[in-house]
Amino acid sequence: MVATTFFTDTPNLVSDIVRINGVSGNWVWWVFLITGLLTVFVYAKLWRKSNVNTDLEFYELRYGGAPAKFLRRFRALYLGIIFNVMTMSAVTLAAIKIGGIMLGLEPWQTVITTGLITVIFSSLGGFKGVVYSDFILFFIAMVGSVGAAYYLINMPEVGGMAAMMENKNVADKLSLLPDFSDKRALITLIIIPLAVQWWSSWYPGAEPGGGGYVAQRMLAAKDENHAIGATFFFNIMHYALRPWPWIIVLLASLVVFPDLASIKEAFPDISDDKLGHDLAYSAMLTKLPRGLLGLVLASLIAAYMSTISTQLNWGSSYIVYDFYQLQIKPDASEKELVKVGRISTIALMVFSALLALVLQNALQLFEGLLVFGAGTGLIFILRWFWWRINAWSEITAMFISGIVSIVLKLTPLGDYLFDAETGQFEKYYEYPLVVLITTLCWLVVTFVTPPESKKVLHSFFERVQPGGFGWRKVISEAKPNKIILSGNKKHAWTVPSGLIAMLLGCLLIYSSMFATGYWIYQDYRHVIIATVLAIGSGIVLFKFKGKIKATI
Repeated sequence: MVATTFFTDTPNLVSDIVRINGVSGNWVWWVFLITGLLTVFVYAKLWRKSNVNTDLEFYELRYGGAPAKFLRRFRALYLGIIFNVMTMSAVTLAAIKIGGIMLGLEPWQTVITTGLITVIFSSLGGFKGVVYSDFILFFIAMVGSVGAAYYLINMPEVGGMAAMMENKNVADKLSLLPDFSDKRALITLIIIPLAVQWWSSWYPGAEPGGGGYVAQRMLAAKDENHAIGATFFFNIMHYALRPWPWIIVLLASLVVFPDLASIKEAFPDISDDKLGHDLAYSAMLTKLPRGLLGLVLASLIAAYMSTISTQLNWGSSYIVYDFYQLQIKPDASEKELVKVGRISTIALMVFSALLALVLQNALQLFEGLLVFGAGTGLIFILRWFWWRINAWSEITAMFISGIVSIVLKLTPLGDYLFDAETGQFEKYYEYPLVVLITTLCWLVVTFVTPPESKKVLHSFFERVQPGGFGWRKVISEAKPNKIILSGNKKHAWTVPSGLIAMLLGCLLIYSSMFATGYWIYQDYRHVIIATVLAIGSGIVLFKFKGKIKATI
């Protein structure tokens, strides 16, 4: 999981964020830790109990009839092709920029070389090959990023950590929290992410309620305990430790390349349509000595291959099992399914490469993906615990979110409402507006359409045992028919305990993240405070873990 989310474009995305908004700008994705830990302590065991092969198979377990079949097949194409291609294109765009800066390659040369190698071993190795290679590639990628950070911060041009922190281009970018006196920064970096974004948006690798390739890895785990442990370890590595080598390099880049003009001057062959702050990370890597440069370049190739291989395998599995086998040829042989999987793998790579050639920067696509999935996240959280949600709820949310996002992004209405200079409203209202419209629409559709059949609801509850207030009506209506859906202490509802564990886990990981940052900044007073918080919350969480495992 942690290797897969080490996108080649992640340092580029963080580069855009840090150079424009400072270190505190990372809260736009740090806030997804809440989603991740909700998956750890609430949804990991539910996914394992569901015993499905892909997260899309869940649709025909939770819902029934033609709407459920349509939803599963459509989501297979929607996620497996559209969202997947968009995600891979951002990763490939980063590879293009790295190839252009570090090796002087043309975009098409980078796309063909890296894409061809990755698509071959992804199509031949399958899921097991992807998992094993991810495990190895992660360590290569981490060694490269840490080595680069150590060398670059000590270059004569930078002068070490203390000199860098005193530099006028860096001093106002160091804070781990936004300036609370800055209304725009407070709203965009803290209030909207914490109040709305983490639960409302579907984003690859941080899906509310789990899903995507995170669900794929949980479903492949040995048991519920392994799924929980693996997902918790992933969140620790993903948020508390891995970002800091990138952040150090990017703060140093503000000394060496203070603006876009300086990047353009150093690399005149970069075309204007690819020029952006996300080039700064690659630009800094060119300062490395040859041996270390080779290691770092290998680490970036490793990051690219691990992400693209997972995305290809994940998207292909959707196309094969959740669309082709269900919709086109149910009696297809295993050999034929493998063939379709390989063809779809190649097609996904080609489409993503073509899209990457027209994109400009990583932040552009990150914001687009967030808005495109705005408002759908709440359904993915509630569908386990509220019987009334049906297939039409999800279909409505999916289409309304997409339509509203397209209208705001691609028509004059978006500029009229949210343009920075002439719009009627501040830009930061755009995301909450999409969430509000989407949520109201799917709630209305939920109550005006029939609920799922009792047979479907009973079958889902008996297998997963989600429990909670949202299923009381179903349980009470089943008793007169002598159908017992609940009552075993083994299946006691542990969501309240899970939510407490989620809060403790957030405190543990955020404290660890702050402790790491302050240690790098050599701010030892805050290191001690953050470390004590991390240790204290970790001890409480360890003692609390028995309640979390009560139903496993």
